[in-house]
Amino acid sequence: MTFTYRYRKQILIGICLFLVLSVLGLSLLFQKNDTKKTSEDIVLNTEEEEIEVKKPEEEEQVTYYQVDIKGEINNPGIYEVKEGSRVIDVIRLAGDLTSNADTSVLNLSKKVKDEMVIIVYSYDEVANFTETKEKEKIEQEACIKQSELINGACIGDSSLTNQEENSEPSIKISLNNATLEELMTLNGIGESKAKAIIAYRDTVGAFKSIEELKNVDGIGDTLFEQIKENITM
Repeated sequence: MTFTYRYRKQILIGICLFLVLSVLGLSLLFQKNDTKKTSEDIVLNTEEEEIEVKKPEEEEQVTYYQVDIKGEINNPGIYEVKEGSRVIDVIRLAGDLTSNADTSVLNLSKKVKDEMVIIVYSYDEVANFTETKEKEKIEQEACIKQSELINGACIGDSSLTNQEENSEPSIKISLNNATLEELMTLNGIGESKAKAIIAYRDTVGAFKSIEELKNVDGIGDTLFEQIKENITM
C-alpha cells in the first residue's frame, strides 16, 4: 500500500507540473503573437500615415489665367480658364460667336496666356482690313493694330511683339525656300546664322527634317527648341 501510494503521489505531482508548464507555454505563445500583431499594426499605421502625408504633395497644381474677350461674342467679358486652354475654349465659355463674327484672322487653336485680350472682329471690320493692301498682309497688321489694342488671338500678332519683345513669328519659315531676310525674322537668327543656313542647304542639299537644322554651325539644341515651332522644310 505504501509503495502504490507513493507512486500515485509522484504521478499526480508530475501531471500537475505538466499542466502548469503547459499553461505557462501557451501564455508565452499568445503574448508573443500579440506583440507581433501590435508591431505589424504599428508598421501598417505608419505606412498609412506616410501615404496620407504624401498625397497632398502628389496632387497636381492647376494654374488659372484671366482672359478678356471682346467683340462679336455673345457674352464678352473676363473669364478664368485653365493653363493650356485655347482661344476656341474661351469663345465657347463666353457663349460662342455672334452671327456677324469673322474668325478668318484669328488663330482659334492658339493657347491663351494670362491677361490675354481676344477680339473677335465682324465681317465688315475684316473686309476693311483688305481694301488697300494684299489681303493676307493687311489682315495680319490690321488685326494687331486695330484701335491700338493688342489682340492676343491674332494669327500674326507676333509681327508687333517681334518689334517690342523680339518673340517668334507665327508664320512658319521654310528652311529650304526662305530668303535671308525671312530667316532673320526667326528669334535668335541674325544675319550670320541666316547665311550659314543658306550655305548649308546650298552645299549639303535641301533639309530633310527640321532637326537637321542643328547641323548648321552656331545652331544648338537651345536655339533649335526656341524656333522649332516656327520653321518647316
